[in-house]
Amino acid sequence: MARLRILSSNDLRLAVKMPKAIDLMRSAFAEISSGAATVPQRIVMEMLPEKSRAIIMPAYSPNRRRYSTKIVTLSGNNLAKRLPFIHGLLLLFDSDSGVPLALMDAEYVTALRTGAASGLATDLLAREDAHVAMIFGAGAQARTQLEGIAVVRKLDRVFVFSPAKSDTDQFCKEMSSTLGLQVVPADSPRKVSEADIVCTATRSEVPVFDHADVKFGVHINGIGSYKATMRELPSETIRHAKVVVDSRSTALMEAGDIVIPFNEGIITSSHIHAELGEIVLGTKPARTSHDEITVFKSVGNAVQDLAIAAYVHEVAEKNGIGSIVDV
Repeated sequence: MARLRILSSNDLRLAVKMPKAIDLMRSAFAEISSGAATVPQRIVMEMLPEKSRAIIMPAYSPNRRRYSTKIVTLSGNNLAKRLPFIHGLLLLFDSDSGVPLALMDAEYVTALRTGAASGLATDLLAREDAHVAMIFGAGAQARTQLEGIAVVRKLDRVFVFSPAKSDTDQFCKEMSSTLGLQVVPADSPRKVSEADIVCTATRSEVPVFDHADVKFGVHINGIGSYKATMRELPSETIRHAKVVVDSRSTALMEAGDIVIPFNEGIITSSHIHAELGEIVLGTKPARTSHDEITVFKSVGNAVQDLAIAAYVHEVAEKNGIGSIVDV
């Protein structure tokens, strides 16, 4: 019989904060690019009548002596139901004994690790003097995006653009209070012209801004598109940018922001400058000029989830966080 620790989203918030999550992403991306971790191809199951997609993501880290499997469902009908777009669970195991250790909310793990990844990418790629940000989207992912970049850069102003005005107003009020920043609604996507850092966290299938409005020296984190047919960033922005991805193989198969300009003949696979882990390891350079445009395109990698889950379990064991069931 095993003792399985059950951890809710509130338990996770107690166990790990954004600065630590960013540190965990530094080691996770290094594991991805060095080949230290084992990451089988994710399983994607389309459920077209329900406009839903299930994704099963396993990973193993010898360094952490843990493996995990995350199952998430992305449900296109949930907005009308006032339900979160993402639901899921993550199961963590001891890789030596195979004993299941914890079952935790994957919705918050996903949002946290994605925001932390953008925080890390911003730390490595954005200009040191970057102080104005723009967020496209006003959901759970957008919140952790802003939290992540606010850890690594001193922001003066943040613009938020989303078609849902009530959600945008609530987001701005909440994040202004939480972070002590001036977070205000943007009246147009063209406000991107004022931003030093941009995060796109939407489910758009077309670019959310025009390349002509992008200023030199901007850093962009594109995290919303998760299928080859979805995109948030214009092809011209990708063409003119130094592009960094979480995983080359995944980006070239699943990231519409990369796949679409590739299929248009605007870029080739060699246009991808580096994986983020290669920059962490020092085998590829980060930003090399004040004016260059940098893009971090993330689809997500299961090692990111595993890094968060293993740390949370360790903290929860020490501090009695969560509840225990015998299985």
